[in-house]
Amino acid sequence: MKKRTEIQPGRLAFINFIASRRFKEMTVKSAAVVESIAVVSVPVSDQERAKSFYVDTLGMKLVRDDSSVPGMRWIQVAPSGGGTQLTLVTWFDSMPAGSLRGLVLRLSDVQRTYDALRKVGVKFDGPPTRQPWGLETVVYDPDGNGIVLQQA
Repeated sequence: MKKRTEIQPGRLAFINFIASRRFKEMTVKSAAVVESIAVVSVPVSDQERAKSFYVDTLGMKLVRDDSSVPGMRWIQVAPSGGGTQLTLVTWFDSMPAGSLRGLVLRLSDVQRTYDALRKVGVKFDGPPTRQPWGLETVVYDPDGNGIVLQQA
């Protein structure tokens, strides 16, 4: 017959504590399954000017232009093909206008878009360059937010 080892009450409480923590961590990890990115906030200083750039210049569609919350105008635009939408925001103190970097927009023809937008004075880092993942360039909105235009 195998001798049963007794666990001291303090040690048993510690083991239960660790086990319950690990269970909670596993539950939290498995419960949070992100399905998609719904909205990305783009910090701007002039929402009307930004709306014109994203809709008229980049060809996005206006999804919402709403002032129902006092002191806050909600402008939301989306790519013509759907997907993640952008809100053009002025109300985040921690996100000054022009501070966005790294937003990547997918296009079917980056070179043609670059040529057309340069003709109307839109600012770029430079001409499109070939990267291992595709052709891309960086365009700047009127506030200086740097947006990658990419053709994969």
